[in-house]
Amino acid sequence: MKIKKIILVALMFGTLITNANDKDNTNSKEAKRTVKVEFNNVKKGQTLTIKNANGLTVYNNDIQNSGDYSRTFDFSALENGIYSAELNKDFEIIIKQFYVENGLVTFLNNKNEKIFKPVIRTENNLLYVSKIAFNKEPLKVVIYFNNEVVLSNTIQGENILKRIYKLSEKKSGNYKVVINSDDRTYVKEFTI
Repeated sequence: MKIKKIILVALMFGTLITNANDKDNTNSKEAKRTVKVEFNNVKKGQTLTIKNANGLTVYNNDIQNSGDYSRTFDFSALENGIYSAELNKDFEIIIKQFYVENGLVTFLNNKNEKIFKPVIRTENNLLYVSKIAFNKEPLKVVIYFNNEVVLSNTIQGENILKRIYKLSEKKSGNYKVVINSDDRTYVKEFTI
């Protein structure tokens, strides 16, 4: 019985040391006052946004040239907390998170998070909605006709979420589709 307790304590201590070392290795770059933000394969017109943990935008800029994007930022004036640099592309949003503490910036990990945006298109009186959802996040779709809800639907459970909605041929006018997924809202307005 005593040997089992000793082995258990040794295993727990080894796990604790391993976890402490892993936390130190999550930030492979040292904290700095200025940071270079880089993205590959950007296109003119895409948007770089930097947001705080509450989702408030502290920087927003349209990309002026296609190719690789690189810009050095001085984040030393930002309040302590977690921030994200988001590149808003045509069909996806690439996110890099970093932490600011006492004017020093540390990236939280070396990999980019990707959120796939929904694709919304219309053809005659058909509305096509699709989204890649590897994280199984549900997709809430609300369709408005002349500012009144005509349909509310939640799509979930698949890696690729897709639906075709047939809109009434008798109801021509202004439509709006509002889609919520991944704690984000996407809106498309159209007329048929």
